[in-house]
Amino acid sequence: MRSNKLIAILVLLAVFVPLLPGCIGGGDVNIGVYEPMTGSSAAGGQMTYEGIQLANELFPEVLGKKVRLFLEDNKTDKSEAANAVARLIDQKKVVAIIGSYGSSLSIAGGNVAKTKQIPVVGCSPTNPLVTKGNDFYFRVCFIDPFQGRVMAKYAIDNLKAKTAAIIKNVQDDYAVGLANYFKEAFISLTKDPKAVLGELEYNTGDQDFTAQLTKTASLKPDVIFAPGNYGDSALMIRQARTLRITVPFLGGDTWEAPEFMSIGKEAVEGATFSTHYSVQAAPIDASKKFVDAYKKKFNKDPNAFAALGYDAYMVILEAIRVAGKAEPLAIKDALVKTKGFKGATGTITMDANRDANKSAVILQVKGGKFQYLTTVEPF
Repeated sequence: MRSNKLIAILVLLAVFVPLLPGCIGGGDVNIGVYEPMTGSSAAGGQMTYEGIQLANELFPEVLGKKVRLFLEDNKTDKSEAANAVARLIDQKKVVAIIGSYGSSLSIAGGNVAKTKQIPVVGCSPTNPLVTKGNDFYFRVCFIDPFQGRVMAKYAIDNLKAKTAAIIKNVQDDYAVGLANYFKEAFISLTKDPKAVLGELEYNTGDQDFTAQLTKTASLKPDVIFAPGNYGDSALMIRQARTLRITVPFLGGDTWEAPEFMSIGKEAVEGATFSTHYSVQAAPIDASKKFVDAYKKKFNKDPNAFAALGYDAYMVILEAIRVAGKAEPLAIKDALVKTKGFKGATGTITMDANRDANKSAVILQVKGGKFQYLTTVEPF
């Protein structure tokens, strides 16, 4: 009789233990990744995943357990992003998630993670709404209010700009948010409420920017701020140069992709943007280890998105170590306490909004390459 009870217990364990978070593969720690591996933001997602993979190869265990990565392609689509997070939680039983490139995608996925109470660490989603009101979302990057101020200050201090025009994708949370923060900072720093001469709009998928550029040219701004996807922005700048518009173009961190230069070609020479990291900046020890390993594996210099992907993975592993267990709520509580963590992109401290207090770097396209100009500390 007792043997029958024992058999029944063993059967129940066989059924239910694999269903517990992080228990697929006999006690392995499962970490999910949702990134755009296809679609208009595929380059960003792919670069980010390179850094995550590298971190997993260098640090494949935590608390004596193997860390398994599960990747879901969110296809640069908000609905797919939400579905991807649901699949990672419901099917792969992950205890934490990394992602996503693109603030709109992060917000969509974050709503699911919040409902299911699984912590997420974003690599490069910079819109403040990503973490606002979501206790389960963290990030290792700076946010757009700071990025907007950085580029406004650069325009005024370095380019001596007194006026600006903005061209933005109104269907992209990232572009809309960053444009607004740049505008606020530019007006504040110039002390001129009319310093932003105009704001032109376009939609996702647009290929012809002639109308927006013609209107912008008539305004005669000193600079054009055009935050948006690397492909849209590069195409826009090419068309601007064809129309003989020589005004400097400024943008945000999404421009840091090889496709920005392959699409824009010589037209994007001189384009300047803020981003999270540069291999040319003075590295700390953690950054040097990342750079050396990345070059050895991929035979190229790392970019900001790979570095941020690496840091997101490392921050989660550190939270698991601090928690002493790979359980979602314990990981979340440990992430809140992240202070002074030495990552590839610099020192990471989570503030009260679960955002990293970080410096920014400014890069410029010179000779067909991204060249480091300067580092800007929070101000």
